[in-house]
Amino acid sequence: MQTNAVDLRRNMKDIMRAVERHEPVTIFYHGKEKAVIHAIEQAVLGSVEKHPFFSMYDDESSVENIMNTLRGGRY
Repeated sequence: MQTNAVDLRRNMKDIMRAVERHEPVTIFYHGKEKAVIHAIEQAVLGSVEKHPFFSMYDDESSVENIMNTLRGGRY
């Protein structure tokens, strides 16, 4: 789909339908191509336990102790 900056405001509903169909929308400004809108792919969420940072602080006793070591003392 191709549109210009004025039609972007006037026909937003049609443009969003095109994006939902995974159709790229090219926006022209003063006759020159300025941008292309693409639909984003939905991320597949996995288990939190498979994330590399899961339980990286198992050796610490509490969140408060971890935060105190990160913040450090005032002086």
